[in-house]
Amino acid sequence: MDFLQTLVSFFMQFGYFAVFGILILCGFGLPVPEDISLTAGGVISGLGYTNVHIMFFVGMAGVLIGDSFVFWLGSHYGERALRLPILNRVLHPERFGKVQEQFKKYGPWVVFFGRFTPGLRMPIFFTAGSSKQISFLRFFLTDGFAAAISVPIWVYLGYYGAHNFDELSVWIKNGQTIIFGLVGVGILVGLTLWWRKRNSEKGKSSEQN
Repeated sequence: MDFLQTLVSFFMQFGYFAVFGILILCGFGLPVPEDISLTAGGVISGLGYTNVHIMFFVGMAGVLIGDSFVFWLGSHYGERALRLPILNRVLHPERFGKVQEQFKKYGPWVVFFGRFTPGLRMPIFFTAGSSKQISFLRFFLTDGFAAAISVPIWVYLGYYGAHNFDELSVWIKNGQTIIFGLVGVGILVGLTLWWRKRNSEKGKSSEQN
């Protein structure tokens, strides 16, 4: 929690601009946890330094711009960009190869779930660009949909836990579990609705025959 407190102190001085800048740099490979940065943004809103709803949009903008840059880097420079020291540390050839294999199997779903996986976001988004298997628009919409789930959770978690860091630390530790739980429930609901619709259409087709 010391790191969270450090970020909170920094964000209290520079507000939205600091949060926005740090999140973009996270996309570039800055070794700062994106989730903690978003939570710290929520904390300063809870302490009255910023508006939490504006902070949500600032968080979304910072996250999507950073992710889009990584996609662009992959699509324009491909494996040549892996020579950059900042990329070479987090995306060595072995990891790049494994991500490529997963992307060939699951396509855009890798982008969607990559947004919820700290440490794998940058390799996945870079590979999405270099693979040429997904357009920028599709990447942006998929990543944006996933971010619309995760970003508000972290921002509002910080907002409501701003005055109780002990309790907030517990929620942060369980944050990823909560997000994956919500995503799992969403997928389950979606599959259930699809299955019911499919059976309903089959029933109508049988009656007409």
